Amino acid sequence: MKIGILTSGGDCPGLNAVIRGAVLKGIAIQGHEFVGFRDGWRGVVQGDVIDIPRTLVRGISKQGGTILGTSRTNPFENGGGPEVIKGHLERLGIDAIIAIGGEGTLAAAKRLTDAGLKIVGVPKTVDNDLDATDYSFGFDTAVHIATEAIDRLRTTGESHHRCMIVEVMGRHVGWIALHAGMAAGAHAILIPEQKVSVERVGQWVKEAHARGRAPLVVVAEGFVPEHMESPHSERGLDTFGRPRMGGIADQLAPELEARTGIETRTTILGHVQRGGVPTAYDRVLATRLGMAAVHSVVQGRWGSMVALKGTDIEQVDFQEALGKLKVVPQHRYEEAAVLFG
Repeated sequence: MKIGILTSGGDCPGLNAVIRGAVLKGIAIQGHEFVGFRDGWRGVVQGDVIDIPRTLVRGISKQGGTILGTSRTNPFENGGGPEVIKGHLERLGIDAIIAIGGEGTLAAAKRLTDAGLKIVGVPKTVDNDLDATDYSFGFDTAVHIATEAIDRLRTTGESHHRCMIVEVMGRHVGWIALHAGMAAGAHAILIPEQKVSVERVGQWVKEAHARGRAPLVVVAEGFVPEHMESPHSERGLDTFGRPRMGGIADQLAPELEARTGIETRTTILGHVQRGGVPTAYDRVLATRLGMAAVHSVVQGRWGSMVALKGTDIEQVDFQEALGKLKVVPQHRYEEAAVLFG
């Protein structure tokens, strides 16, 4: 069998480990042949592929990014669509596709599967927002990077007696903010799942300052204060029609400084959270998911995604995987809120 692999959407630590796991198991156990689509769905739409022999995946688990390249191409636009893609697959002799990506990628994969294509999915998101899997690879690395950055920012905040606001990724969920904030000892953690007034954040900041601390606020990019109706987004929409978030920290800083009288600075970590080498946990998880994806192909489980349930890898249908976001539950936020102020 000839299997095509693609990595689509935002890049993520662990993508190369998925590719390696799939290729090594597929070649060693089943004798499959692999090709990679260049730059995600763009390569699928244009039939742009490279061969992936065993030698190409040697030692790539520790590399960040993706050797195949990625993009946010919508496979139903720019000359794409099921019939165009089917034509490329037949011409290239590709029997099935392993699509590695997040919500947008897997939603497109479901539509194509419904149209008759043979696709299995591997969940990829640093945001950890896919409900059908307990954890997604890339999340642990993102939290590690954010925590280290926050630790560094605390020292400069303490030196200048400033309030530091650190903005992390997460889109509509606050998992990165919650984990990195708790790990770094933040005095306030602001997440999309919890509406909080600027006045309340100011109280937490003043309480910490009154104890001689340099207040630290960790905010998720999708946080919506009580006086706002939707997340801060001034960069338009992506190719799947979703708002590009970012910048809420810069909005909060002057308001907090005005209310507390404490000099306040912001740092938006942005894409640094996606870069660099993956943690050991993410390398292992990604490798296991890649191997499991090949097993799904062998079984013909089209329209399914491999997922982590406890410590086991299972298969779930795309419909279940895309049903809802995995949000931070109330009890997890309340657990962290005991430490605020």
